Amino acid sequence: MINKKIIFYFSWLLISLLILLIVIIISLCIGSSGILLKDIINVLLTKRVGTVEHSIIFDIRVPRIILGFAVGSSLSISGVILQGIFRNPLVEPYTLGISGGAAFAICLNILLGLNKENMLLSIPISGFLGSILVLLIIYLLSTRKGILKINQLLLTGVMISFIASSLIMFIMSISRLEDLHQIIHWTMGSLEEPNLLLIKIIFFISLLGYFVSYFFSVELNTFLLGEEEAIHLGINVNRVKKILFVLASLLTGSAVSVAGIIGFVGLVIPHLVRIIVGNDHRILIICSGIIGAAFLILSDTIARTIIAPVELPVGVITGIIGGSTFIYFLYKRNLYKK
Repeated sequence: MINKKIIFYFSWLLISLLILLIVIIISLCIGSSGILLKDIINVLLTKRVGTVEHSIIFDIRVPRIILGFAVGSSLSISGVILQGIFRNPLVEPYTLGISGGAAFAICLNILLGLNKENMLLSIPISGFLGSILVLLIIYLLSTRKGILKINQLLLTGVMISFIASSLIMFIMSISRLEDLHQIIHWTMGSLEEPNLLLIKIIFFISLLGYFVSYFFSVELNTFLLGEEEAIHLGINVNRVKKILFVLASLLTGSAVSVAGIIGFVGLVIPHLVRIIVGNDHRILIICSGIIGAAFLILSDTIARTIIAPVELPVGVITGIIGGSTFIYFLYKRNLYKK
């Protein structure tokens, strides 16, 4: 007889994939130039190169969908990992200051004009290097005698995040109007990335993050019982915490360096998926990554169509939808507890 829990997990996996498929179809069809589903199917089957529909689909919308999947899943998986490490559903990828380091490095890049020296990859590279630098600083300050202190890790990350925000405001205050506009646009988040190679790299990193994080799903489940209980079960808690912290930081840094700061994805999605499927990370990681990808793709579709032809920053949409949804579910849960 098939275990009911397996049926439950498999059902939610199919539901998540169906949601993602529907969102992708909507994103392909909707835009400043609407395309019917049958025309999309014809383009995919006949491969009519050179047509307007082919150009819109493969040059504009498909790259954004792929990038949306990579960034959305990376942020969601990072949220699941960090919430599992800290055993706190309110921790998110941006809490630890990784995004702040990336943002500061990119703002400094724009201020110095490095992005104008025919260096198309200078912004994402500087963002990733900034996130790596902050990762090393937080890691060194939070490690004592080879042991990673979780509470100190969180406090150090929050403080570095505040410092990075202050430095960003300083750069904005001395920037020229043109550079200031570029900084503001980047800090609000966008999936408008023309470099296909960079999109492929981020997509590969997100898939790698899926695989590695799922490999540690059992360890994350034991963390729910407490670190002492995990040690009694034979888990090398310190080693696992270090690996997962670095993994979450790299996923966050890569996502931020390409798409900018996109809030609430790493906080709201893991939290809501946990309410639905439970705390078992074997299904929580998979569904959170898929739903996070669908959420960001849908938010990007709304951002580029709601006041077309003007395109809103996707971070504005994720903030409004994510924040409102989080408050609603939090209110409903408190209401039922009464």
